[in-house]
Amino acid sequence: MVRAKAILGDRACLCGNVPASLLCAGSPSEVDEYCKKLIQTCGKNGGFILTSSTVGYGEIKPENLIVIIDSAEKYGRY
Repeated sequence: MVRAKAILGDRACLCGNVPASLLCAGSPSEVDEYCKKLIQTCGKNGGFILTSSTVGYGEIKPENLIVIIDSAEKYGRY
């Protein structure tokens, strides 16, 4: 994602990159840290949508989905 942002700059909007494996097996603090890094590196000057990869939402920990939303609100003002 970081390389894609560096190459595309503000010519395209990027989205995604929160791995399903992290949402299924990771802790809320691990998800928060991962989202924070994504937002800080890919969200500068806009053009980034924080989301997960395609996975059935019944398979992930509900608290980790909430962390994605909270992370976007907490770190998403670039």
